Amino acid sequence: MVTRRYQDGGYTYAGKDLGAIATNLGNATLRPFFAVDLMLDTPIYFWTGLDDLTIGGVTYIGAGNLLDVSTASETNDVRAANATVALSGIPGSLISVALQTKYHGRIARIKFGLTGLDEDFLLQESGDFLLQENGAAISISVGDGEVLTTLFVGYMDQMTIDEGPEASTISLTLESKLVDLERPRPIRYTTEGQRVRFPNSVTDLAFEYINDLQDKPLMWGRGVQI
Repeated sequence: MVTRRYQDGGYTYAGKDLGAIATNLGNATLRPFFAVDLMLDTPIYFWTGLDDLTIGGVTYIGAGNLLDVSTASETNDVRAANATVALSGIPGSLISVALQTKYHGRIARIKFGLTGLDEDFLLQESGDFLLQENGAAISISVGDGEVLTTLFVGYMDQMTIDEGPEASTISLTLESKLVDLERPRPIRYTTEGQRVRFPNSVTDLAFEYINDLQDKPLMWGRGVQI
């Protein structure tokens, strides 16, 4: 089991902790699904099932097959592997809302889970289900019915909108958090740069004369008359 943790804004995200998933992969019936967390000003949660699904106090909106999640790949080297989330069937009236949403740089998470793990029904001696008057099986389910683990954590990067005559598709590219390693972070040895790095050190004058030294002539090796 591998666990990776990402720290951002006071939240800790755990990914690839497949303990609960692995122990249920041998079940006779598996109901896998994907879920997406979009941490906007008002967070939005989707999952690839129908109706609403509540896990850990978070309610995921059922998008069914309208939600498409790309493969979250892994590499042996330290490289930023991106992912894509697409939501189709979007009414044209909501396109303007999507364009006005401040999404760039916000956290997004792709999750994988299993549902219906606690599904158990009352059986007759013949092995048939014991049914209610409306034809539904009598459930004797106990315990947690869903498990969920984080596959990918990244930043929302670019939104692409494919408009159709009646409905549109919104594709959102997610950058891996490893992309931070590729961004240059220049350090300037100036008074201003020192104050940015150490804002509370108002008496730090280490680079106070650095600008004056740029064009200052230095009489090195010459005799000086006193």
